[in-house]
Amino acid sequence: MLALVGASRDDDAHRARALARKMHELRIFPGPDGEVSAADLGLPLLVVSQFTLYADTRKGRRPSWQDAAPGELAEPLVDEVVGELRRRGAAVATGVFGAKMQVTSVNEGPMTLLLEV
Repeated sequence: MLALVGASRDDDAHRARALARKMHELRIFPGPDGEVSAADLGLPLLVVSQFTLYADTRKGRRPSWQDAAPGELAEPLVDEVVGELRRRGAAVATGVFGAKMQVTSVNEGPMTLLLEV
């Protein structure tokens, strides 16, 4: 599962851990008796920090990232998400915080969900 994780100025470690639990336990994969979670299947996760998720495009032609947490606040929160997933037994790979990366994703479905806690 690919998780693009953004942090807002209002987020804290408690919300980061709650997000990790929700991601891990969300029943979105087909199973023999209905939908199951990444936790049920032991699926690995790729967590990539993505501040642009908080782009506000309601006004004008330039996005505003005013609600996105600055790097010094966001990085520990993304690390907390990763740490909580690992404490839960998930295999987690990560990108590099703040780095320019190329991430390729193949949607099977397709399904993209926005999770907020």
